[in-house]
Amino acid sequence: MNILLVIIAGIIGGVVNSIGIWGFGALGINQALGFNMVPELSISWLMPRLISSGLWGLLFLLPFWRDNLIRKGIVLSVGPLLLMLFMVFPKMGAGMMGLKLGNTAPVFALVFSLVWGITLDANII
Repeated sequence: MNILLVIIAGIIGGVVNSIGIWGFGALGINQALGFNMVPELSISWLMPRLISSGLWGLLFLLPFWRDNLIRKGIVLSVGPLLLMLFMVFPKMGAGMMGLKLGNTAPVFALVFSLVWGITLDANII
């Protein structure tokens, strides 16, 4: 596995993750399930997400579970999840774990972090 491959895979994971979050918000799914986040699909919202997703992709260079990238994707998605819950959400004014956006915010963060991790490893295979 090379560095460029995992960075590009991380960015692709970030695109899928971001489109999913935006799409769920635009379709009203987030709100219907108690997560009051409807991001605007814009370059200013998307670019930091893609850059950080590419950097998080570097974790796939860690030498474990090379034979099971889906398991590796699930485990490595924990890092971005914890960052979102305990740093990004509070910095956004959404409170710890995003609970000011609704009680299901941590669940949505978990699901979309898993989407990132699984999409990333699917692009590496």
